[in-house]
Amino acid sequence: MAGFEEVPTGTCQEMCPAGELALRRRQGRLHVLERGPPEQAVKEYSRPAAGKERSRPEELRPPPVLLATVRHLLGEAARWRPDVSAAEQCAFVTDRLRAVRLDLTVQRASGLPCAAVLERSLVYLLRAGHQLCGEPPARFDAHLHRAQVQECFAVLRRAYRDEEEDRAAAEPLFQALFLLYNLGAPDALWQILQLPHHIRASPELSTAQAVNLAYLEHNFARFFRLARELPYLQSCALYPHVAEARRLALLTFSHGFSSKNCRYPLDHLAHLLATDNLKEAEALCQAQGLKILEGSIVFQKGSFKDSDPLNHRPSCLLVGEKWGKTSLYEFTEGICS
Repeated sequence: MAGFEEVPTGTCQEMCPAGELALRRRQGRLHVLERGPPEQAVKEYSRPAAGKERSRPEELRPPPVLLATVRHLLGEAARWRPDVSAAEQCAFVTDRLRAVRLDLTVQRASGLPCAAVLERSLVYLLRAGHQLCGEPPARFDAHLHRAQVQECFAVLRRAYRDEEEDRAAAEPLFQALFLLYNLGAPDALWQILQLPHHIRASPELSTAQAVNLAYLEHNFARFFRLARELPYLQSCALYPHVAEARRLALLTFSHGFSSKNCRYPLDHLAHLLATDNLKEAEALCQAQGLKILEGSIVFQKGSFKDSDPLNHRPSCLLVGEKWGKTSLYEFTEGICS
């Protein structure tokens, strides 16, 4: 048939194709996390370009090999090492996960085998997004990271749609993560509402929809109470929106409690906004132009400065202390399909 393009099927049974491995050895481009012993190279991401030769089957890894590769990345490669910074480790793992997604795309992989790979990728990306949110842009590009998370969600949710008869066991969780990561976005909520009833009614999605509704209604007391109660991974997905929720809460309070003689205890505000300590709550208020007198905030709508949210830092209360003593690999295998 004219215009028909055959979809390649990967035959590479290693994490890194032999040709690439030989080239990178000659050029001295094996990453410190690949050198071993034992040597465990993983295929690098290479951007597709017009006119570039199509990937050959021996350069593509089939879904079972891609799943084994992701498990290696979340197990050995993501393990803490004193000689590799968290930012460098994240850059390595996210690059290799990007190459995994490209292999899936080139082979047009779909269904449950594809979902199993992408679910595990998302666990790592969401966790890393919280852990590194306080790093400077030169070490961690939050915008690029967010784009990769959204790309991963898009491909994963498409894989779920390919298996309408045999739904993935972890789909309710990852649909909930999608909604929390896109908190307040009308299109994300509309997509969730198109899901089958038994998925929408799951505990994971019911909670995520309650958080989303509290945010849209500016019910910040309920929003932060629910945020405290979320499990670890859902907290990672929600956390990029916490700074904006706090800013909106202070703006609302500045109008609702505006009075020269009214004082709101700083410790009460710190609890309501789920900050890690009083110092963080104080910095939030000062960044918005609010005065603090004798341990209390003076809310006046005229003095509120509508600035950008403070720089993100990892949160112990909302996220960090929810992580148990398990390894990332064990955590991931326990929740993914």
